[in-house]
Amino acid sequence: MSASSGRPIRSSTIADIAGTRVIRNLGIVLGIAIRSRGVGGNIMAGLDALGNGSALAEFRADLVTARREALARMEAEADERGANAVLGVRFDAAEVGREMVEVVAYGTAVLLQEQETSPPDVMQVSESPGRRLNTEPE
Repeated sequence: MSASSGRPIRSSTIADIAGTRVIRNLGIVLGIAIRSRGVGGNIMAGLDALGNGSALAEFRADLVTARREALARMEAEADERGANAVLGVRFDAAEVGREMVEVVAYGTAVLLQEQETSPPDVMQVSESPGRRLNTEPE
């Protein structure tokens, strides 16, 4: 995803991204999205509790939208701090009163640097009867 600076912000649920290394930890960032589910959402929640799982399809879609919004806000905060990635991303959701749902995205804003990859050291290993192992590079 891209934040306000136009730089892409990488987000990952794990603690690192292959081929990179963390050169600066910029602290915890979070994004919050709050949605009102209103009377209709409460009625649908009651229907869902009775076994009508399709009754909440619209509410679920709204929660997905809230999750994306929370993620975008978290990435925008990371961008403001000069980060190019957020690691250890997690989500949390909770009811706020009886009418609202809060979705929070949080993680650690970091500055990543691409690692230069070098070919692995290649060593010739040969084993024959009566010969010693040759572990010297060619």
